[in-house]
Amino acid sequence: MRISELSRRSGVSVTTIKYYLREGLLPPGRQTAATQAEYDDQHLRRLRLVRALTGVRGLSVSTTREVLDALTEHTGDTHLVLGLALGAVRLSDETAEHPPETAEVDALVKELGWAVNEAAPARATLAETLASLRSLGVPVDAHTLLPYARLAERTAVLDLDQLTGLDDPLEAAERALLLTVLLEPALMALRRMAQENESARRHAAD
Repeated sequence: MRISELSRRSGVSVTTIKYYLREGLLPPGRQTAATQAEYDDQHLRRLRLVRALTGVRGLSVSTTREVLDALTEHTGDTHLVLGLALGAVRLSDETAEHPPETAEVDALVKELGWAVNEAAPARATLAETLASLRSLGVPVDAHTLLPYARLAERTAVLDLDQLTGLDDPLEAAERALLLTVLLEPALMALRRMAQENESARRHAAD
């Protein structure tokens, strides 16, 4: 397809596509003339993933390029590709300071029997959240999160079921990214609605 068709099908302006080409976020098309090139469905998938990474995950152009390079390098490893797209895998070996609660999180992951990389950013996020809650006087420990973790397991099954039948790793990465990030507000809204319903069941007058 010509760049105008790529723009129409992706919803991305020609100007932005040319910018992505210059920045190396999108591979060049097949040259058909001095100033013309053709693009295919692989370009369309990659362009959609670029938009998801920059627009949905909010990554910078340089970080997006790093993620895309890593995705290309590990295309045959669907598990790693999904981790890179979702931010579950770090791009660098830099290690940040972790609060004491990190050990509790490690114990929780072990109790759950989960296969979660030791450097996964979510581990640090969970430990920092526990530390914040305790600093505010909320008596929460990692074990309190166990039933929530079991609910999260069921949610993860639903999430990954949505990727069934997608053979292209880049397409799977884009779908996983959109489902994860864009569904999170909906999941939060459902939780709030469920809380209101449970409060009404327990406390509201007939």
